[in-house]
Amino acid sequence: QVQLVESGGGLVQAGGSLRLSCAASGRSFSSYVMGWFRQAPGKEREFVAAISWSGGSTYYADSVKGRFAISRDNAKNTVYLQMNSLKPEDTAVYYCAADPKPESYYSDYEYNYWGQGTQVTVSS
Repeated sequence: QVQLVESGGGLVQAGGSLRLSCAASGRSFSSYVMGWFRQAPGKEREFVAAISWSGGSTYYADSVKGRFAISRDNAKNTVYLQMNSLKPEDTAVYYCAADPKPESYYSDYEYNYWGQGTQVTVSS
């Protein structure tokens, strides 16, 4: 099992940057695929980014490609989401998720472990 705690959210102006962190506790962090999802008020939770066990492969939603970057440090049991050129439509609660072997990196129901979420608000 793994426990996840996100941090780094906050209020930022459009065009600004934030870096989210997700610290994992428990064993074998490097054996988990890690993902970031977000949920805006009144909307379904949606995929943002995912990273493979070693960090060698990354995946992004079209809406964030070129602006966001996911990375992981297996020595620190932490995954990051660097968010640049933020837009008001990026406003949401951002969740970190983990699973040892999701069938699809893009589907939230494939991830068994979730953090509590961190709020990101982008003002125009």
